[in-house]
Amino acid sequence: MESVEEFLAYAVKLESEAADRFGQLADAMLASGNAAVAKLFRRLSDYSRMHQAEAQARSGFRDIPKLSPSDFVWPDLESPEAAAIWAADPMLGRGEALEVALQAELAGLRYYQAVLDTTDDPEIKVLAKEFVAEESEHVAALEKWIAAHKAGRPLPIDA
Repeated sequence: MESVEEFLAYAVKLESEAADRFGQLADAMLASGNAAVAKLFRRLSDYSRMHQAEAQARSGFRDIPKLSPSDFVWPDLESPEAAAIWAADPMLGRGEALEVALQAELAGLRYYQAVLDTTDDPEIKVLAKEFVAEESEHVAALEKWIAAHKAGRPLPIDA
């Protein structure tokens, strides 16, 4: 990362792609009649949109660069939080959907942790630390949801 502005551009893109992918998965589940998993993926898409808005708000007065999709360099082929596309399988169960979501959040956490561990820029370090803390909360929440699912208890999204 060369600047805070670049970091924020990546953060906005990461959350945008997570929201898009969870939205696509929700649509696929709904189309195949898997309403419970569709509802879960839709909620995760909504959460990612909120996180995207938070990242944009952190930009404040800064001039965030407009990067084309090919300008982004991710650790893998896609943005870290883009959930696995195979999760569009209409036979996907709720437990598997939760695991897909957890893996996406863990990838996001690893991404921000790598930025935190490798940057020398004090401003980027502060922001990356905040994003690591936020992603850690997402991982912890999904782990609780998975435990509740395994125990046969309702999830917060069931309310």
